[in-house]
Amino acid sequence: MAKIKVLVCDDSALMRRSLKRIIESDPRLEVVGTARDGRDAIEKARALRPDVITLDINMPRMDGLTALKILIEEGIAPVIMVSSLTQEGAPITLQALEMGAFDYVAKPGGTVSVNMEAVARELIAKIKAAARSGTAGRLRRRSQVKTPVSKEPRLLKPLRPQVPSLSKGELPPFAAVAIGISTGGPKTIFEVLPYLPEDLPAAVFLVQHMPPTFTESYAQRLDKRCQIKVLHAETGLKVEPGVCFVGKGGYHLTVFRKVRGDLIIRNTKTPRHLFMPSVDVMMDSVLSVFGPQTVGVLMTGMGDDGADAMVRIRQAGGITIAESEESAIVFGMPREAIRRGGADIVAPSWEIAGHIVQAVEQIIRKRQVA
Repeated sequence: MAKIKVLVCDDSALMRRSLKRIIESDPRLEVVGTARDGRDAIEKARALRPDVITLDINMPRMDGLTALKILIEEGIAPVIMVSSLTQEGAPITLQALEMGAFDYVAKPGGTVSVNMEAVARELIAKIKAAARSGTAGRLRRRSQVKTPVSKEPRLLKPLRPQVPSLSKGELPPFAAVAIGISTGGPKTIFEVLPYLPEDLPAAVFLVQHMPPTFTESYAQRLDKRCQIKVLHAETGLKVEPGVCFVGKGGYHLTVFRKVRGDLIIRNTKTPRHLFMPSVDVMMDSVLSVFGPQTVGVLMTGMGDDGADAMVRIRQAGGITIAESEESAIVFGMPREAIRRGGADIVAPSWEIAGHIVQAVEQIIRKRQVA
Protein backbone atom coordinates (compact mmCIF):
# COMPACT_ATOMS: atom_id res chain seq x y z
CA MET A 1 0.00 0.00 0.00
CA ALA A 2 1.36 3.42 -0.99
CA LYS A 3 2.21 5.73 1.88
CA ILE A 4 0.30 8.94 2.53
CA LYS A 5 2.54 11.84 1.53
CA VAL A 6 2.55 14.82 3.90
CA LEU A 7 4.01 18.32 3.49
CA VAL A 8 4.77 20.09 6.79
CA CYS A 9 4.81 23.89 6.94
CA ASP A 10 5.98 25.76 10.07
CA ASP A 11 8.36 28.66 10.60
CA SER A 12 10.06 26.87 13.51
CA ALA A 13 12.77 24.36 12.60
CA LEU A 14 12.19 22.62 15.94
CA MET A 15 8.49 22.26 15.22
CA ARG A 16 9.13 20.95 11.71
CA ARG A 17 11.39 18.24 13.12
CA SER A 18 8.87 17.43 15.86
CA LEU A 19 5.99 17.14 13.40
CA LYS A 20 8.06 15.00 11.02
CA ARG A 21 8.95 12.63 13.87
CA ILE A 22 5.33 12.33 15.01
CA ILE A 23 3.91 11.83 11.52
CA GLU A 24 6.47 9.22 10.50
CA SER A 25 5.90 7.27 13.72
CA ASP A 26 3.01 5.78 11.76
CA PRO A 27 4.30 3.44 9.02
CA ARG A 28 1.54 4.53 6.64
CA LEU A 29 2.66 8.18 6.64
CA GLU A 30 5.67 9.85 5.01
CA VAL A 31 6.81 13.49 5.21
CA VAL A 32 7.88 14.29 1.65
CA GLY A 33 8.91 17.86 2.37
CA THR A 34 8.95 20.76 4.84
CA ALA A 35 8.35 24.46 4.31
CA ARG A 36 9.33 27.57 6.33
CA ASP A 37 6.41 29.85 5.44
CA GLY A 38 3.31 30.12 3.32
CA ARG A 39 5.08 31.02 0.11
CA ASP A 40 7.50 28.12 0.51
CA ALA A 41 4.54 25.80 1.23
CA ILE A 42 2.77 26.75 -2.00
CA GLU A 43 5.90 26.23 -4.11
CA LYS A 44 6.64 22.83 -2.55
CA ALA A 45 3.01 21.74 -2.69
CA ARG A 46 2.94 22.42 -6.42
CA ALA A 47 6.19 20.49 -6.94
CA LEU A 48 5.66 17.56 -4.54
CA ARG A 49 1.87 17.08 -4.88
CA PRO A 50 1.40 15.78 -1.31
CA ASP A 51 -1.74 14.00 -0.14
CA VAL A 52 -2.11 16.23 2.95
CA ILE A 53 -0.56 19.52 4.10
CA THR A 54 -0.10 20.66 7.70
CA LEU A 55 0.01 24.43 7.92
CA ASP A 56 0.94 26.90 10.66
CA ILE A 57 -0.97 30.20 10.86
CA ASN A 58 1.50 32.75 12.22
CA MET A 59 4.47 32.86 9.80
CA PRO A 60 6.68 35.49 8.09
CA ARG A 61 6.53 36.47 4.39
CA MET A 62 3.16 34.77 3.86
CA ASP A 63 0.86 33.76 6.74
CA GLY A 64 -1.11 30.56 6.89
CA LEU A 65 -4.51 32.01 6.00
CA THR A 66 -3.16 33.61 2.81
CA ALA A 67 -1.46 30.37 1.84
CA LEU A 68 -4.57 28.36 2.69
CA LYS A 69 -6.68 30.39 0.27
CA ILE A 70 -4.29 29.64 -2.60
CA LEU A 71 -3.91 25.97 -1.70
CA ILE A 72 -7.68 25.52 -1.56
CA GLU A 73 -8.24 27.35 -4.85
CA GLU A 74 -5.70 25.12 -6.58
CA GLY A 75 -7.13 21.98 -4.96
CA ILE A 76 -3.68 20.52 -4.33
CA ALA A 77 -4.43 18.69 -1.07
CA PRO A 78 -6.50 18.92 2.12
CA VAL A 79 -4.97 21.25 4.70
CA ILE A 80 -4.82 20.70 8.47
CA MET A 81 -4.06 23.83 10.50
CA VAL A 82 -1.44 23.21 13.20
CA SER A 83 -0.81 26.30 15.29
CA SER A 84 -0.81 27.73 18.78
CA LEU A 85 -3.37 30.22 17.48
CA THR A 86 -5.83 27.39 16.95
CA GLN A 87 -6.03 27.00 20.71
CA GLU A 88 -5.86 30.61 21.87
CA GLY A 89 -7.50 32.37 18.95
CA ALA A 90 -10.73 30.58 18.16
CA PRO A 91 -11.99 33.21 15.68
CA ILE A 92 -8.97 32.89 13.37
CA THR A 93 -9.18 29.09 13.47
CA LEU A 94 -12.89 29.20 12.66
CA GLN A 95 -12.06 31.52 9.78
CA ALA A 96 -9.58 28.95 8.45
CA LEU A 97 -12.17 26.17 8.73
CA GLU A 98 -14.81 28.29 7.01
CA MET A 99 -12.30 29.02 4.23
CA GLY A 100 -11.95 25.30 3.58
CA ALA A 101 -9.30 23.87 5.89
CA PHE A 102 -10.04 20.21 6.57
CA ASP A 103 -9.48 20.43 10.33
CA TYR A 104 -7.10 21.75 12.97
CA VAL A 105 -4.77 20.49 15.67
CA ALA A 106 -3.70 22.83 18.46
CA LYS A 107 -0.07 23.00 19.54
CA PRO A 108 0.03 22.51 23.29
CA GLY A 109 1.86 25.08 25.30
CA GLY A 110 2.99 27.68 22.79
CA THR A 111 4.44 28.41 19.36
CA VAL A 112 7.44 26.08 19.78
CA SER A 113 6.36 23.12 21.85
CA VAL A 114 8.29 20.09 23.04
CA ASN A 115 5.00 18.43 23.99
CA MET A 116 3.59 17.71 20.54
CA GLU A 117 3.35 14.02 21.45
CA ALA A 118 0.24 15.01 23.41
CA VAL A 119 -1.60 15.54 20.13
CA ALA A 120 0.21 12.89 18.07
CA ARG A 121 -2.70 10.43 17.97
CA GLU A 122 -5.15 13.17 16.97
CA LEU A 123 -2.87 14.51 14.23
CA ILE A 124 -2.23 11.08 12.70
CA ALA A 125 -5.94 10.20 12.70
CA LYS A 126 -6.86 13.48 11.01
CA ILE A 127 -4.12 13.12 8.37
CA LYS A 128 -5.45 9.67 7.46
CA ALA A 129 -9.02 10.96 7.29
CA ALA A 130 -7.98 13.93 5.15
CA ALA A 131 -6.12 11.71 2.70
CA ARG A 132 -9.20 9.74 1.67
CA SER A 133 -10.21 9.95 -1.97
CA GLY A 134 -12.17 13.02 -3.04
CA THR A 135 -11.59 15.09 0.10
CA ALA A 136 -9.64 17.86 -1.65
CA GLY A 137 -12.32 18.27 -4.30
CA ARG A 138 -15.14 18.51 -1.78
CA LEU A 139 -13.19 21.05 0.28
CA ARG A 140 -12.57 23.13 -2.84
CA ARG A 141 -16.27 23.12 -3.68
CA ARG A 142 -17.05 24.14 -0.09
CA SER A 143 -14.69 27.12 -0.41
CA GLN A 144 -16.64 28.31 -3.47
CA VAL A 145 -19.96 28.30 -1.61
CA LYS A 146 -20.77 31.84 -0.56
CA THR A 147 -21.21 32.10 3.18
CA PRO A 148 -24.34 34.11 4.05
CA VAL A 149 -23.47 37.45 5.61
CA SER A 150 -25.77 39.39 7.90
CA LYS A 151 -27.11 42.75 6.84
CA GLU A 152 -25.71 45.82 8.57
CA PRO A 153 -27.10 47.18 10.75
CA ARG A 154 -28.71 43.98 11.96
CA LEU A 155 -32.31 44.43 13.02
CA LEU A 156 -33.34 43.10 16.40
CA LYS A 157 -35.65 40.13 16.12
CA PRO A 158 -39.14 40.56 17.59
CA LEU A 159 -39.93 38.99 20.94
CA ARG A 160 -41.67 35.65 20.62
CA PRO A 161 -44.91 34.82 22.40
CA GLN A 162 -44.45 33.03 25.70
CA VAL A 163 -44.32 29.25 25.41
CA PRO A 164 -47.02 27.81 27.69
CA SER A 165 -45.94 25.66 30.62
CA LEU A 166 -46.36 21.93 30.04
CA SER A 167 -47.84 19.31 32.29
CA LYS A 168 -45.71 16.28 33.04
CA GLY A 169 -45.52 13.96 30.03
CA GLU A 170 -47.19 16.40 27.62
CA LEU A 171 -45.39 16.93 24.32
CA PRO A 172 -44.24 20.51 23.61
CA PRO A 173 -46.37 22.58 21.18
CA PHE A 174 -43.43 22.78 18.77
CA ALA A 175 -40.92 20.37 17.24
CA ALA A 176 -37.20 19.84 17.88
CA VAL A 177 -34.35 19.58 15.37
CA ALA A 178 -31.25 17.82 16.73
CA ILE A 179 -28.16 18.30 14.53
CA GLY A 180 -24.84 16.51 15.00
CA ILE A 181 -21.75 17.44 13.00
CA SER A 182 -17.98 17.17 13.35
CA THR A 183 -14.99 17.27 10.96
CA GLY A 184 -15.84 19.58 8.06
CA GLY A 185 -18.76 21.03 10.01
CA PRO A 186 -17.78 24.68 10.54
CA LYS A 187 -18.05 25.31 6.80
CA THR A 188 -20.77 22.78 5.95
CA ILE A 189 -23.21 24.08 8.55
CA PHE A 190 -23.48 27.34 6.58
CA GLU A 191 -25.24 25.36 3.86
CA VAL A 192 -27.96 24.45 6.34
CA LEU A 193 -28.54 26.68 9.36
CA PRO A 194 -28.81 30.08 7.60
CA TYR A 195 -31.60 28.70 5.41
CA LEU A 196 -33.91 27.78 8.26
CA PRO A 197 -36.67 30.43 8.49
CA GLU A 198 -36.96 32.72 11.49
CA ASP A 199 -40.49 31.50 12.20
CA LEU A 200 -39.53 27.80 12.17
CA PRO A 201 -41.90 26.11 14.68
CA ALA A 202 -39.05 24.13 16.20
CA ALA A 203 -36.18 24.54 18.64
CA VAL A 204 -32.82 23.58 17.13
CA PHE A 205 -30.05 21.84 19.07
CA LEU A 206 -26.60 21.76 17.47
CA VAL A 207 -23.59 19.74 18.62
CA GLN A 208 -20.33 20.45 16.79
CA HIS A 209 -17.33 18.61 18.19
CA MET A 210 -15.17 21.51 19.44
CA PRO A 211 -13.07 22.35 22.51
CA PRO A 212 -14.45 24.67 25.23
CA THR A 213 -12.53 27.71 23.93
CA PHE A 214 -14.24 27.52 20.53
CA THR A 215 -17.96 26.99 20.94
CA GLU A 216 -18.94 30.47 22.13
CA SER A 217 -17.19 32.15 19.18
CA TYR A 218 -18.75 29.55 16.89
CA ALA A 219 -22.25 30.37 18.16
CA GLN A 220 -21.65 34.11 17.74
CA ARG A 221 -20.49 33.64 14.13
CA LEU A 222 -23.54 31.55 13.33
CA ASP A 223 -25.91 34.05 14.93
CA LYS A 224 -24.63 36.83 12.64
CA ARG A 225 -25.47 34.78 9.55
CA CYS A 226 -28.71 33.03 10.44
CA GLN A 227 -32.37 33.99 10.35
CA ILE A 228 -33.10 32.07 13.54
CA LYS A 229 -31.53 33.19 16.80
CA VAL A 230 -28.37 31.26 17.70
CA LEU A 231 -27.27 31.04 21.34
CA HIS A 232 -24.37 29.42 23.13
CA ALA A 233 -26.19 26.85 25.26
CA GLU A 234 -25.97 27.89 28.91
CA THR A 235 -27.72 26.10 31.75
CA GLY A 236 -31.09 27.70 32.52
CA LEU A 237 -31.88 29.09 29.07
CA LYS A 238 -35.53 28.55 28.18
CA VAL A 239 -36.12 26.33 25.15
CA GLU A 240 -38.22 28.13 22.54
CA PRO A 241 -39.02 27.68 18.83
CA GLY A 242 -36.97 29.64 16.33
CA VAL A 243 -33.84 29.43 18.48
CA CYS A 244 -30.74 27.30 17.91
CA PHE A 245 -28.76 26.20 20.97
CA VAL A 246 -25.09 25.39 20.30
CA GLY A 247 -23.57 22.79 22.64
CA LYS A 248 -20.97 24.16 25.04
CA GLY A 249 -17.51 22.60 24.73
CA GLY A 250 -16.62 20.33 27.63
CA TYR A 251 -20.28 19.66 28.51
CA HIS A 252 -23.18 17.64 27.18
CA LEU A 253 -26.14 19.61 25.83
CA THR A 254 -29.38 18.30 27.36
CA VAL A 255 -33.00 19.42 27.72
CA PHE A 256 -34.58 19.39 31.18
CA ARG A 257 -38.26 19.62 32.04
CA LYS A 258 -38.84 21.58 35.24
CA VAL A 259 -41.52 20.60 37.75
CA ARG A 260 -43.98 23.15 36.37
CA GLY A 261 -43.30 21.98 32.83
CA ASP A 262 -40.93 24.62 31.43
CA LEU A 263 -38.18 23.30 29.18
CA ILE A 264 -34.67 24.57 29.88
CA ILE A 265 -31.12 23.86 28.79
CA ARG A 266 -28.99 21.91 31.21
CA ASN A 267 -25.26 21.36 30.71
CA THR A 268 -23.80 18.28 32.34
CA LYS A 269 -20.51 16.41 32.44
CA THR A 270 -22.17 13.02 32.72
CA PRO A 271 -22.16 10.48 31.24
CA ARG A 272 -18.44 10.29 30.46
CA HIS A 273 -17.97 10.17 26.71
CA LEU A 274 -15.20 10.44 24.14
CA PHE A 275 -16.86 13.66 22.94
CA MET A 276 -17.99 16.53 25.17
CA PRO A 277 -20.51 17.51 23.89
CA SER A 278 -21.72 14.25 22.41
CA VAL A 279 -24.27 13.99 19.62
CA ASP A 280 -25.69 10.75 21.03
CA VAL A 281 -26.24 12.27 24.48
CA MET A 282 -27.85 15.42 23.06
CA MET A 283 -30.14 13.53 20.68
CA ASP A 284 -31.26 11.08 23.38
CA SER A 285 -32.08 13.98 25.71
CA VAL A 286 -34.07 15.81 23.04
CA LEU A 287 -35.90 12.60 22.14
CA SER A 288 -36.84 11.99 25.78
CA VAL A 289 -38.74 15.31 25.81
CA PHE A 290 -39.98 15.73 22.24
CA GLY A 291 -40.56 12.08 21.33
CA PRO A 292 -41.94 11.65 17.78
CA GLN A 293 -41.71 15.44 17.31
CA THR A 294 -37.92 15.08 16.94
CA VAL A 295 -36.05 15.58 13.68
CA GLY A 296 -32.55 14.07 13.83
CA VAL A 297 -29.85 15.29 11.45
CA LEU A 298 -26.38 13.75 11.22
CA MET A 299 -23.72 15.29 9.02
CA THR A 300 -20.01 15.13 8.16
CA GLY A 301 -17.65 13.75 10.80
CA MET A 302 -15.30 10.94 11.81
CA GLY A 303 -16.52 8.02 13.88
CA ASP A 304 -20.09 7.10 14.79
CA ASP A 305 -21.27 9.62 17.41
CA GLY A 306 -25.00 10.10 16.88
CA ALA A 307 -25.58 7.01 14.74
CA ASP A 308 -27.30 4.97 17.45
CA ALA A 309 -29.40 7.93 18.57
CA MET A 310 -30.60 8.41 14.99
CA VAL A 311 -31.87 4.82 15.07
CA ARG A 312 -33.73 5.51 18.32
CA ILE A 313 -35.30 8.70 16.94
CA ARG A 314 -36.55 6.82 13.91
CA GLN A 315 -37.89 3.95 16.02
CA ALA A 316 -39.78 6.49 18.18
CA GLY A 317 -41.57 7.91 15.14
CA GLY A 318 -39.37 10.93 14.54
CA ILE A 319 -37.82 11.86 11.20
CA THR A 320 -34.11 11.40 10.49
CA ILE A 321 -31.88 12.95 7.85
CA ALA A 322 -28.29 11.86 7.07
CA GLU A 323 -25.87 13.75 4.85
CA SER A 324 -24.96 11.80 1.71
CA GLU A 325 -21.47 10.76 0.65
CA GLU A 326 -21.83 13.16 -2.27
CA SER A 327 -21.24 16.17 -0.04
CA ALA A 328 -19.81 14.88 3.26
CA ILE A 329 -16.20 15.96 3.84
CA VAL A 330 -15.86 12.85 6.04
CA PHE A 331 -18.52 10.23 5.43
CA GLY A 332 -18.18 8.59 8.85
CA MET A 333 -20.98 9.62 11.21
CA PRO A 334 -23.73 9.78 8.56
CA ARG A 335 -22.55 6.54 6.95
CA GLU A 336 -22.89 4.73 10.28
CA ALA A 337 -26.42 6.11 10.78
CA ILE A 338 -27.40 4.89 7.31
CA ARG A 339 -25.74 1.49 7.81
CA ARG A 340 -27.56 0.95 11.12
CA GLY A 341 -30.95 1.87 9.67
CA GLY A 342 -31.17 5.30 11.26
CA ALA A 343 -31.87 7.46 8.20
CA ASP A 344 -35.28 8.16 6.66
CA ILE A 345 -33.72 10.63 4.22
CA VAL A 346 -30.20 10.71 2.72
CA ALA A 347 -29.36 13.99 1.01
CA PRO A 348 -26.42 16.29 0.17
CA SER A 349 -25.80 19.18 2.55
CA TRP A 350 -27.34 21.81 0.29
CA GLU A 351 -30.72 20.01 0.37
CA ILE A 352 -30.86 19.36 4.11
CA ALA A 353 -32.40 22.70 5.16
CA GLY A 354 -35.34 22.07 2.85
CA HIS A 355 -35.81 18.57 4.25
CA ILE A 356 -35.71 19.93 7.80
CA VAL A 357 -38.43 22.49 7.05
CA GLN A 358 -40.61 19.83 5.39
CA ALA A 359 -40.11 17.44 8.31
CA VAL A 360 -41.06 20.09 10.87
CA GLU A 361 -44.14 21.04 8.86
CA GLN A 362 -45.15 17.37 8.70
CA ILE A 363 -44.79 17.03 12.47
CA ILE A 364 -46.83 20.19 13.15
CA ARG A 365 -49.60 19.10 10.76
CA LYS A 366 -49.79 15.71 12.44
CA ARG A 367 -49.99 17.39 15.85
CA GLN A 368 -52.81 19.68 14.71
CA VAL A 369 -54.83 16.75 13.35
CA ALA A 370 -54.36 14.66 16.50
